[in-house]
Amino acid sequence: MTDKHDADAVGYKNPPKQYRFQPGENGNPHGRPKGARNFKSDLRDELAETIAFRDGERDVTISKQRALIKRLVAEAIRGDTRAITSVLTFCVRAFGDEDDDEQRSAEDSEIVDAFAPRPAHR
Repeated sequence: MTDKHDADAVGYKNPPKQYRFQPGENGNPHGRPKGARNFKSDLRDELAETIAFRDGERDVTISKQRALIKRLVAEAIRGDTRAITSVLTFCVRAFGDEDDDEQRSAEDSEIVDAFAPRPAHR
């Protein structure tokens, strides 16, 4: 085949020449508009907003995030297994990276050591 024939070929991954991007042109010429927000930013701002509610005889103002956490923990205390699972999962994510070896009691160390993998003896 000749080079001219290859350049004008139309098919898979070869659109007609008139529809190809011109040099210096890109597929999204205007791009993302300035100030456009993503889901994470919107969620963070929404959870940071405060709400007021009545706690007994006094009015309390807290963030929506704090209100969600309070509700989830209250449901877990009532015995809702899904809420218990969620609270424990969040605790592991939030506090699981810390090094707790120094805070471990002697009794806890014995239990962990009992289950720690041992070298195989042959």
